[in-house]
Amino acid sequence: MTASIPHPSLSPAAQPSSTKRKLPLLPVAALLEEQRRLTAVERFSKLHDECEIPRQAKYYRDLIPLERPRSGEQYAFEVDLDRCTGCKACVAACHGLNGLDEGEMFRSVGLLHGGSTEAPAQITVTTSCHHCLEPACMLGCPVKAYEKDPVTGIVKHLDDQCFGCQYCTLMCPYDAPKYNKARGIVRKCDLCSERLAHGEAPACVQACPNQAIAVRVVDHASVVQVAEAETFLPGAPGPEHTLPTTVYKTKKPLPANLLPADFYATSPEHSHPALVAMLTLTQLSAGAFGLGLLVERLAGRAWGSTLAQAATATVLALVAIGASLFHLGRPLLAYRAFLGVRTSWLSREIIAFGGFAKLSLLFALLAAAPSLSLPVLEPLAGLAPAVQATAGLFGFVGVFCSVMVYVATRRSQWSGTRTGIQFFGSFLALGAATVFTVGTFSAEALASLDRIGAALLSVVLASTLIKLALEGRSLLHARDRRQSTERRRAQVMLGDLRTVTVLRFVFALFGGVLLPAVFLATSGQQPGTAWALAMLVTLFMGEVAERVLFFRAAPASRMPGGLR
Repeated sequence: MTASIPHPSLSPAAQPSSTKRKLPLLPVAALLEEQRRLTAVERFSKLHDECEIPRQAKYYRDLIPLERPRSGEQYAFEVDLDRCTGCKACVAACHGLNGLDEGEMFRSVGLLHGGSTEAPAQITVTTSCHHCLEPACMLGCPVKAYEKDPVTGIVKHLDDQCFGCQYCTLMCPYDAPKYNKARGIVRKCDLCSERLAHGEAPACVQACPNQAIAVRVVDHASVVQVAEAETFLPGAPGPEHTLPTTVYKTKKPLPANLLPADFYATSPEHSHPALVAMLTLTQLSAGAFGLGLLVERLAGRAWGSTLAQAATATVLALVAIGASLFHLGRPLLAYRAFLGVRTSWLSREIIAFGGFAKLSLLFALLAAAPSLSLPVLEPLAGLAPAVQATAGLFGFVGVFCSVMVYVATRRSQWSGTRTGIQFFGSFLALGAATVFTVGTFSAEALASLDRIGAALLSVVLASTLIKLALEGRSLLHARDRRQSTERRRAQVMLGDLRTVTVLRFVFALFGGVLLPAVFLATSGQQPGTAWALAMLVTLFMGEVAERVLFFRAAPASRMPGGLR
């Protein structure tokens, strides 16, 4: 038997496997083999040639991070002020590629100007959500419709979770969340996180013809340092509240007098009519229940019928809660409002007033049990004083939470002192007026004005005078030389809202000052029910006008805007 001999013309790959031998490569062969392996750059070029990555990636590849953030880092926008020309290509791309509705914008372009006649300065600024380290929108949301990605740091809005309360639009100092009335929810920029996750740049980054927008990885410590140095951006709200991460860079020295183009513009804000009704009615009902309870405890008897006082407060509280639902874009999801109780004052306000309405209703039923012959409630009759006290406490806490809802926004016009005087002033004035008026309907009311009635009228008079003095003083800021939030507020009140301002003072002076003063000066003669009701109605209308001014004459906090 002869052995088979491989044919010399066959290549090694074609020769029988029995004759193959794996020999070590010579140094030259090993070098050639290594050269055949593609480098990262060569592989990237090959992908381009085979169209396996977006064709436009070559233009924006240097404008997005190549690596994910490490611990203590996150993604952030970087804006080169020297490159931005204000063409608004970023605005159009964001609108188109994200499928936004008509009139809905996640990105805007503002204008800063300043300098001198010899060296004028004008800078255009593109702005969007800053994906802050401590996002106020997320902390204030009562339904936890926001989340901050633990790896990328991107602040995302959960559309399915949102019920459209719009509180985040008040909490954000940069006006980033936008309310979509047609959808009934708020939406905002999420840094095109899905594109970024697949190595593609956000819409605004891709569209900018001058590469003025980029996405970078920033260190949390550096963001805090910028906030402490207050070097975020001229004309923008201070960064110390939310710690915005957007980096604005320029190689040019910025003039010290750089101001937004809309710095001197004034215009009324949204009135939020449902909130106006809710705040006024909750303060009236809580004040009426609380002051009725206080009078009963201090004087040893109620001013009029306890049942009538409790029933009035309960009905008004339920009406207030019903009115608040009209403010929500998706009222059927109102049951979620308690989810943010750990961080949101709005959740706490809703829980407090919800508890007040339920407890005041229970107390009214307990008080009515004997006359209505309700045997089911008779065993609980002994709990009536405790239920009454607890309901009064819930009402007081609810008004306090209402104050904190607006104090938490950090807006100067909604400071703790001013908002506290306004809200608790309404609590006292409307509450005392309601207790007094309801008492005049009762057969138990005295024929003459006793010390309890006089005390209630004195509370109405003093509370109204204090509030009017505060509001009148704020109007004097219209004469200030420097433009400020207080001056803008006064200008709006005396300009576009002068009719509401006049009505506010006329109704308050008539219902809260003139009539109570006349009643107190009538030598102990108790006023008739009609006059007491006129006092309450006009005072209530004055407080409604004040709530309208509270919202409409409150200059919004936002990034630098353009010419108006």
